[in-house]
Amino acid sequence: QVQLVESGGGLVQAGGSLRLSCAASGRTFSTYVMAWFRQAPGKDREFVAAITWFGGTIFQSDSVKGRFTISKTQNTLYLQMNSLKPEDTAVYYCATRGARPVTYQATGYDYWGQGTQVTVSS
Repeated sequence: QVQLVESGGGLVQAGGSLRLSCAASGRTFSTYVMAWFRQAPGKDREFVAAITWFGGTIFQSDSVKGRFTISKTQNTLYLQMNSLKPEDTAVYYCATRGARPVTYQATGYDYWGQGTQVTVSS
């Protein structure tokens, strides 16, 4: 199993920045890709960005390109969020997937963190 713990969420004004972290432990050697998803109230869980564990190939949704940056160190995943908008308000989750290829579907991920709340005020 893989354990994931997110941190770094909070309340920020529109135009501000936050950096989310996700610490991974356990059987991380079985991971192919790590991703960030978000879920706003009443909405489906939405793909934000992903990075392959070993190759570092990055995938991003169009809604965050140019504003959010995904990165990783050996066992920690990051999401640097700049120019935040009220519509970015959501619970943000990190997740891992062991199989190829990368998918943008939440159902394709094996392990999830508990989530961290991001609230952007206008």
